[in-house]
Amino acid sequence: MKSRLLIAAGAAVLAVACGQSDAGITTSVKNRLTSDDLVRARNIDVDTADRVVTLSGEVESSAEESQALQLARNTEGVANVVDRIEVVPEADAAAPTADNAVSDAGTTAEIKAKLLADTQVSGLRIDVDTKDSVVTLTGAVSTMAEKNKALELARSVSGVARVEDRLTIEPR
Repeated sequence: MKSRLLIAAGAAVLAVACGQSDAGITTSVKNRLTSDDLVRARNIDVDTADRVVTLSGEVESSAEESQALQLARNTEGVANVVDRIEVVPEADAAAPTADNAVSDAGTTAEIKAKLLADTQVSGLRIDVDTKDSVVTLTGAVSTMAEKNKALELARSVSGVARVEDRLTIEPR
């Protein structure tokens, strides 16, 4: 329960800070999925390009799929939603537990908050994904120093097993 409260509080802060960028939309959708009692972002990956959100992964029921799609569609800034979600009944699913999903979402929210708060990092240009305690940073940064700082901030969060670096350097 404590994790869900942390996630909800982080969602409010991130929603204001992230605005309408693709990374901000991704963060907003992830927070909405995580906060929902039915969906809880069990095993759903969220990617955004040009305000088009793609949801992929596995859920346990068509109701969960429908709810995830509706939450994404109703997120401010979303122009369209692409459904790549597969419904796999619980007995067949190899999905992580709900506790892992909540923990991963909390890790994502904590890292995103750190990126947004740090003056050396352009947090709005960096997307954060966490799955099974493995964090992936994707996006563009201006310098190698900014890239290194973003990776350092992600690694500093408790519970992070590994950080996958998919950041590119694109001077502004």
